[in-house]
Amino acid sequence: MGLSPGTRLGHYDVTALIGEGGMGQVWQATDTQLNRQVALKILPDAFAANPDRLARFQREAQVLASRNHPNIAAIYGIEQGDDTRALVLELVEGPNLADRIAKGPIPLDEALPIAEQIAEAPEFAHERGPFTAPTCTSLGRVNHPYDLD
Repeated sequence: MGLSPGTRLGHYDVTALIGEGGMGQVWQATDTQLNRQVALKILPDAFAANPDRLARFQREAQVLASRNHPNIAAIYGIEQGDDTRALVLELVEGPNLADRIAKGPIPLDEALPIAEQIAEAPEFAHERGPFTAPTCTSLGRVNHPYDLD
């Protein structure tokens, strides 16, 4: 099942494509039960038929659920419909770190607090398992980094 704005997955109304990566697409959606915005990370159709990829997807959900840290995006659950599987995640609005770096140097007084917070998340995460890349780090609205993967 391909998603597009206006489609529905479970009780989530899909509103916009946020991004794409190696493990699928990420969509913004409205949780109609709790009246909040969420991110839906969709497993690509080609991976959904692969038992190894499905196991990796399940492990990712379990790893995210085991972490509770102010700089790691929260997982709310897993949603499944027809041939679509999705992680339901906290929606963190703002640019990702790679996009911000591409715009040019970050002033030191802005960079140091970001770097400190980014260092806290992997330290916390590595104590519990694998971590992620800068393209999966959002700076949020006020330069508060979140690990999104």
